[in-house]
Amino acid sequence: MAECCIFCTISSGNDEETEILKQNKELVCFRDICPAAPHHYLVIPKEHIVSCLSLHKSQHGLVERMAEMGKAVLQEQGVRDMTRIQLGFHIPPYTSVHHLHLHVLAPSFQISEEFLYKFTSGQRFVEAYHFRNLLETSWRLEQRLSHPEKQNNMIYDGWT
Repeated sequence: MAECCIFCTISSGNDEETEILKQNKELVCFRDICPAAPHHYLVIPKEHIVSCLSLHKSQHGLVERMAEMGKAVLQEQGVRDMTRIQLGFHIPPYTSVHHLHLHVLAPSFQISEEFLYKFTSGQRFVEAYHFRNLLETSWRLEQRLSHPEKQNNMIYDGWT
C-alpha cells in the first residue's frame, strides 16, 4: 500500500465512507465521488500501480479483468444496454489520483456536458479496449498516447 494513497486505503477496506460494490482478491469497484453519468464507477487494482503508463505488455489481462468487473457492476446496477457504456483511463498528467483506475460510465450518451471533455478519447482519456490493444501489441505507449488521432485507426476486435 502506498503511503497517503486514498485508493490504497479504499482497497484495503480502511475507508468507512466508501461503499465497495464488488471486489475480489485483485480488484475493487466503487462509485466515483464526482459522477459524470448516472452510473459512474471506478475499478482499481488492490496493488498500487501509479497509472496506465506504468503497465507493461504482460499486464494486458489486468486491463481486461478490470473492464469485466466494471461491466459486471453495471449489470448488477441495472444497466442493460452494454453498447452505450464508456470504459477508460485518464492519461497522465490528467489523473487526479495516482493509482491506476478504470472509469466505468453509463449510459455514455448521458455523460454530463460539463465533464464530456474528460471522457472523450484523446490526449486526456484512452478507451479500455484501445489501451488493451496497445499493451498487447507492445507499442510504445507514450508515443501512441501522445498521438490520440491514431487511436481511432486501430482495429476493434469486439472486446468491449
